[in-house]
Amino acid sequence: MDLSALMKKYAEEIGGQYTEYDHSQSIIIVPVSGGRYQTVLGTITQNDLYNRKLISLNSKVCSIKPDIDYKMLLEQTAYFNYCRFVIKDNYLQIEAVASLIGLSEETIKEMVQEVANLADQFELKITGADIH
Repeated sequence: MDLSALMKKYAEEIGGQYTEYDHSQSIIIVPVSGGRYQTVLGTITQNDLYNRKLISLNSKVCSIKPDIDYKMLLEQTAYFNYCRFVIKDNYLQIEAVASLIGLSEETIKEMVQEVANLADQFELKITGADIH
C-alpha cells in the first residue's frame, strides 16, 4: 500500500493539508467542525509478532495530567468504531490501528476522519482550546 499517495489524495478531497516524511509516514491536517483543524500522523510499521504490516493513525489530544478523568475516557472508547485512547510521549492521543491485509482505501479514510474528529472533540472537552 502506498500510504503517501492515499493520504495526499484524501487531504486533497477534504481540503486538508498533506506532508510526507517518507514512504511509510505521512501527516494530514484535517479540517474538523467549527473551522478547526486536527493533525493526524499516519505510519506503516511491520509487526514482527504477527508478521504483517500495520497502519497506525494518531492525533494528540493534550498533555497528560492527573486531573483528566481517564476512567471516563476508557468508557467512551466503547462507542468508537476504530479508535482508542493511548498515552505516548506524555501526550494523551487518539489512535487507530489495523492490519493492511484486506484494508480498503475507504476504511482508511474513515479511520483518519474518526481519529481527527475524536481528538478534536476530546481536546476541546479537556482543555477548552484548539491546540493540536
